[in-house]
Amino acid sequence: MGFISAKEAAEKWDISQRRVAILCAENRISGAMMVGNMWIIPDDAQKPEDARAVRFLGKSNLAVKPFVKWAGGKAQILNNIRSCYPLGLGEKITKYAEPFVGGGAVLFDVLSRYELKEVYISDINSELIKAYISIRDNLEELLAALSTLEQDYLPLDMEKRKGYYYAKRDRFNVLIMGSENKVELASLFIFLNKTCFNGLYRVNSKGRFNVPMGSYKNPTICDEENLREVSKRLQGVNIVCGDYKESAKFIDSKTFVYFDPPYRPLSVTSSFTAYSQDGFGDKEQIELARFIDEMSAKGAAIVASNSDPRNTDKNDDFFDKLYAKHKIRRIDATRMINSVAEGRGKITELLIANY
Repeated sequence: MGFISAKEAAEKWDISQRRVAILCAENRISGAMMVGNMWIIPDDAQKPEDARAVRFLGKSNLAVKPFVKWAGGKAQILNNIRSCYPLGLGEKITKYAEPFVGGGAVLFDVLSRYELKEVYISDINSELIKAYISIRDNLEELLAALSTLEQDYLPLDMEKRKGYYYAKRDRFNVLIMGSENKVELASLFIFLNKTCFNGLYRVNSKGRFNVPMGSYKNPTICDEENLREVSKRLQGVNIVCGDYKESAKFIDSKTFVYFDPPYRPLSVTSSFTAYSQDGFGDKEQIELARFIDEMSAKGAAIVASNSDPRNTDKNDDFFDKLYAKHKIRRIDATRMINSVAEGRGKITELLIANY
């Protein structure tokens, strides 16, 4: 018996290579196995029957959620974003791109609901991207590492947990300086996210993670069921560590793109509303708007999120002018406007669409 690649199987069965990878991950192709980072398939394997009645999948059997908590996560406004999905998604629109993927709430919603031929995600956070890749390519090793971390950590009292946490944080900071042990790095990334203060990701001037331990009593460090579902949906996804502009090579008239950049701060003290302190200021917001216009000219369907400056200054029409040619919706959200409790509460955010 010989073997063929996923690409060869896709051509043979007239389906996308990504679909073949998903079928392999779901154990629906008898004899398929992963060698390195690629699937190989018996050359006499039969194409599995397509159990999907239509291209739109509706709700998945198991809800898939982001595998990490991430600043600026979109879970609370997901219904609003979902209402902006373009008509024809999964039919005429066969590609999806998310250049600021973060925790991926929108990504996993789209992948759970629609069958797409090609998917592209990216982020500038290399540790986050390495975690996505490990979940896609090395799931069993990752689950084993996370299970060990969970079993070691949870029985400890608070004082011993502190010692364990900071030892793992130190180890993580050694690994991010250039280790090839991607699975250990990914497992520690997820462990720290689940156990640090508020799920923050912050580094010091030397690039080292410096968030203190949180006070969670019983954090779920190894969420095996969800990670397995995440891994299935990431099969065949193009995962890139890089600037959003690199997505231009992928985006065309058959692409739906969701942009979730670092939000424009609502006030001097509102760093809590932004993803990071990475210098994404007004100049960068203007550059992003120009890029969105360029991708619009290609015929892509585009939705973008951002903060609403009018929450703190009714005369601040920065985004209204910047995206004057697009449709702007103001939606309700609950965010921290600043670091004091009085600054937390209901605000509006912007959803910007080119259709």
